[in-house]
Amino acid sequence: MMKKKMHNQEESKLKNNNKTTDNKENTDSPEIISGEKGDYQVTVDPNNDESDEPSDGGPIADKVVREVRAAEEKLAEMQDKYLRLSAEFDNYRKRTLREKMDLSKYAEENLLLKIIPIMDDFERALQHIDISADFDAMKSGIELIYSKFSEFLKQNGIKEIDAMNNNFNVDLHEAVAKVPVDDNDQKGKIVDVVLKGYYLHDKVLRFSKVVVGE
Repeated sequence: MMKKKMHNQEESKLKNNNKTTDNKENTDSPEIISGEKGDYQVTVDPNNDESDEPSDGGPIADKVVREVRAAEEKLAEMQDKYLRLSAEFDNYRKRTLREKMDLSKYAEENLLLKIIPIMDDFERALQHIDISADFDAMKSGIELIYSKFSEFLKQNGIKEIDAMNNNFNVDLHEAVAKVPVDDNDQKGKIVDVVLKGYYLHDKVLRFSKVVVGE
């Protein structure tokens, strides 16, 4: 009887020891948590007094998303503006090039329109040469045409270079010959104009061809 009681007490102690061991193993073993993306193992430290709840990062994540979307919208807007400006500049370049070509092609249009009436006057004068015997009238007609043409040149910025009896100037004159002169004051000066020179505004359009005394 005594042996049986002692045996029961030892068996009870053994069970208690096994139960304590099982509880310790259950405490130290990782906890299995099931979720939508699979099972996760979480090790729970019984000595950790901190809260197991994760920190709330939601508002920060939302702010980052909003900033990224705003940056993408700004980038798309800038790209659209760039494409529009590029297209407008290309159209402007093509239009300007076309206008320059037209300008170089038809730049003389207004000038020629003003010359045509003078050409008409010459044609009328040539017609009257054959049928008119009045030399003075023909001379007056030609002088009138010449005066009209000279005025046309002045209106368009063309004027004659003054050369006769002036000092020779390589920037304005072109010497075609030199002749000896008796007057010392005529040496180095223009004694004859073979072909008149002209300015176009302040630029030399054509040099005067002159004879210089020496």
